[in-house]
Amino acid sequence: KNAGLWDKLIHIKPRRATEKEIALVHEPRYVEKIKNSPAGYLDPDTYLSKDSYEVACYAVGAVLNAVDGVINKNFDRAFCAVRPPGHHAEADYAMGFCIFNNVAVGAAYARSKGLKKIFIVDFDVHHGNGTQHIFEDDCSIFYFSSHQFPFYPGTGREIETGRGGGQGCTYNVTLRAGSGNKDYLMVFQDILPQKIRSINPDLILVSAGYDIHKDDPLSYINVSTDGVRSIVKSILESADAPKIFVLEGGYNLQALSESVKVTLEEMLD
Repeated sequence: KNAGLWDKLIHIKPRRATEKEIALVHEPRYVEKIKNSPAGYLDPDTYLSKDSYEVACYAVGAVLNAVDGVINKNFDRAFCAVRPPGHHAEADYAMGFCIFNNVAVGAAYARSKGLKKIFIVDFDVHHGNGTQHIFEDDCSIFYFSSHQFPFYPGTGREIETGRGGGQGCTYNVTLRAGSGNKDYLMVFQDILPQKIRSINPDLILVSAGYDIHKDDPLSYINVSTDGVRSIVKSILESADAPKIFVLEGGYNLQALSESVKVTLEEMLD
């Protein structure tokens, strides 16, 4: 609001995703477990409160609303400001603050609505193990990740390129601690556009992890706010396909707000 962006946006109230929709990528017994579990830790990082299931359903629903919006041509760019994040959530268990995999459900939902080719870009500082594993044998959904390595969760090596029918449809770029704007721009201005052009997707979903910011306490990456802007700009200019950004990591509130602001500015440009 202070940046003057609020009134330039279409505000969409998220709907609650159904269990059937969440089960497009998650095991039904896992969904049932989350629904009925008491408050407590699901893994050493992921805490379930009494309202977490409900909130997680709305986080998924926000992405589904965005997919419907671009399919119906109501808009061609959307930003989903959601919590909990999602890209660490596997088909049958929670991890890394993530309960349901918002982007993965969104991709599977888009495919169920008739979109043939979906490209997921993940620039969170941590590798999106859940998203990769859910789709690694499926070439209709291409997964591209840049992330600090070695780092949590320990997956995302460059030799991980998919398996079976999905061989060649996973692409990981590993970055060392201390990497900054120059390193990221090489990835997002040189490598990513070529990959997107080769796929020619119907939809681009972005796991937008702003923990790559130099001020974030949970990473050792040194991307500035202007660097974030350049990454976003490169993604937006990479193809004419609709683009949906979905919030993942980001743990310094000032850096997070600045990063979201420049993202929205570029999406509105």
